[in-house]
Amino acid sequence: MIETRTRSQKLKQLLTIFAPIYVTQLAVSAVQVVDTMMAGQFSSVDLAGVAVGANIWAPVSTGVGGILVAVTPIVAQHLGAGRDGEVSRAVFQGLYLSLVLSLVVIIAGFLALPRLLGAMDLTREVHGIAHRYLAALGWGIFPFFAYTVLRCFFDALGLTRVTMAITLASAPVNVLLNYALIFGKGGLPALGGVGAGYASALTYWIVFAIGLYIAVRHEPFARYKILHGPYRVHFDTWREQLRIGVPLGLSIALEVGIFATVGLLMSRFGTLAIAAYQSATSFGGLIYMFPLSIAQALTIVVGYEVGAGRIHDAIQYRRLGMSVSLSMAGLLMLGLWLFSEQVARLYTADPELLPLLESFLGYVIFFQLSDAIAAPVQGTLRGYKDVKIVLALAIVAYWCVGLPIGYLLATFTSLGPYGYWIGLISGLASGATGLFWRLRQTEGRAAKRLLPQAS
Repeated sequence: MIETRTRSQKLKQLLTIFAPIYVTQLAVSAVQVVDTMMAGQFSSVDLAGVAVGANIWAPVSTGVGGILVAVTPIVAQHLGAGRDGEVSRAVFQGLYLSLVLSLVVIIAGFLALPRLLGAMDLTREVHGIAHRYLAALGWGIFPFFAYTVLRCFFDALGLTRVTMAITLASAPVNVLLNYALIFGKGGLPALGGVGAGYASALTYWIVFAIGLYIAVRHEPFARYKILHGPYRVHFDTWREQLRIGVPLGLSIALEVGIFATVGLLMSRFGTLAIAAYQSATSFGGLIYMFPLSIAQALTIVVGYEVGAGRIHDAIQYRRLGMSVSLSMAGLLMLGLWLFSEQVARLYTADPELLPLLESFLGYVIFFQLSDAIAAPVQGTLRGYKDVKIVLALAIVAYWCVGLPIGYLLATFTSLGPYGYWIGLISGLASGATGLFWRLRQTEGRAAKRLLPQAS
């Protein structure tokens, strides 16, 4: 990260940080899409089981991971303010925290999962696949969260290409493991959708091992000596991470959770509806990687500028990020409108499932505008460490607006499963509006507080 003085320099630095993040997110999302596609090619029942399991894991992984993502703005602001000595403490304590959170998730899953799946209207086969898929995935929970801390460390230094390299190296390994374990290749048993859970767990361990080696042995990361102690738990550091991370994690979990909850509610419309919804949201998630990557880049650059007291530069970065996000959203909306049938055929050849999936993809088009606004705004607010209001807005937009509208339309009108899509669109639009309102307030307050210091 360097200080920039012109608009063109800012755009160059933003895109330099953004591009590896985007490639990373695409690779991660593509692997998830491949998981879904492979399970669907094995059988529709396996696809439905993986869909249920994924919809349970998604809010947990993103919510708890969101708590740990607090490391990014914390480290970025330390760097911007020249407090290099605080970086190693933040990262090391983040690793401690990841261990504790992993144990909490494992214990909670062991106690709650049987009851949660038992409460759903699932066939015995789908229930069994979902349970075994999540149990297999559980072996990789700790490395998944621990690597999240290391990734935040790499990204906060502006060296997002490191995360990209790790992801690109591990993605083919995950695909090969999926292929071998789902279909029973190379002398391994054919586990179907459950094999995708084991493949993900193994990949998480590989990625964590690579990330830890780079953080400890390679510059510029090694100079921070993140494993050199002090080894005691530093509760003040935990409090800062939890103060920022808990609202952030919960807001992410609520956003992801609304899609997961709708996916579970789709079970009342049958296995085909579950499979079509999972496939459509899987592709929608792939498209969402662009504004999400812009948001992550904005967290880094805005956090750095706020730490240095340069509020005017932070605002310029935000405007550039939103302009890029909205421009790409228009292109993606056009592309999905033109090629929805071709996209649907990537997921299934089932003549019954295909038309339902294609119609679901039509609703995904309408997500793009809201996402193009909301994601960069969220990333900017994280750079300011302003996350509490994001949680309140997520509760209102997704759970007080989106889900009730979707449920009423799906239950009391002829729209059926399509009613949930309209509810999701309503929730996303209201969330984007509220976030932008909050951003203007935050920037105004920061300008009053920081501009006198800068002068």
